[in-house]
Amino acid sequence: MVAAGDADQSSVAERLGIKPEMVVQEIGWDEDVDDDLRAAIEEQIGGDILDEDADEVIDVVLLWWREDDGDLGDALIDARGPLEETGVIWVLTPKNGQPGHVEPSEIAEAVPAVGLAQTANMSVGPNWIGTRLVSPKSKSKQR
Repeated sequence: MVAAGDADQSSVAERLGIKPEMVVQEIGWDEDVDDDLRAAIEEQIGGDILDEDADEVIDVVLLWWREDDGDLGDALIDARGPLEETGVIWVLTPKNGQPGHVEPSEIAEAVPAVGLAQTANMSVGPNWIGTRLVSPKSKSKQR
């Protein structure tokens, strides 16, 4: 029997843009991550989420990030290293009122400094929100 929450989480994996056979890497795993979301993503890709030490070219990075985790810009630079040119980084942060909550302004300030663009925000579980980051479409600066 499938619980109602399972259907919700698999649709979250789809809304994250995760498709079968994509290579997904997870950075910043800790005891507080959303295991239902992780399971839905692994079901969607038909395999395991890779850890921080993976050597493959990555399609999607899940960066679990909390207030006390350090410098977000540095973490984004590290996450971007193995990322496919068209790959996506999802910064997953605790929702407002949850321990470790990160102000959206902190993400907004770090993103352009590392050459990424913020394209979407969405709830990814009861306690987590995701911020979608991509490389800008144009390599040239348009002013």
